[in-house]
Amino acid sequence: MALRSTIYKAQLAVADVDRGYYADHALTLARHPSETEERMMVRVLAFALHASEALSFGRGLSSEDEPDLSEYDDTGNLMLWVEVGLPDERWIRKAAARTRRMLRARRIAAGERTSLIRPLADSIATMEIMDEARRQIGEAYAEER
Repeated sequence: MALRSTIYKAQLAVADVDRGYYADHALTLARHPSETEERMMVRVLAFALHASEALSFGRGLSSEDEPDLSEYDDTGNLMLWVEVGLPDERWIRKAAARTRRMLRARRIAAGERTSLIRPLADSIATMEIMDEARRQIGEAYAEER
């Protein structure tokens, strides 16, 4: 018998001063049995960084043909493709052909490993805040128990 995905629900309040975007999001995430909790949290972080009313989670690891997060405009055109982790070149080419906002993926394909928009130090600081929040609510990853 195949293992089923675990469903998580989260409330996310986004206050993005740079984009002038302020909204609350009720998120429902399905964590595939082969997906780590860390990867799932990175998907939530990616959602927070790109939050919009039209942004949605993909079907996850069980779907090989769609991104982890995507955003479509009112006409059905794919506007944003977000792939978590280190996508292979095939994924980058596919995303670049289907969406308008592929600057980050193109930079990865060119060999860049850091973001001009969000430096590594900022990402580490965010993860430290998330770790502290998990500690305060008593949540721990399996390998921390």
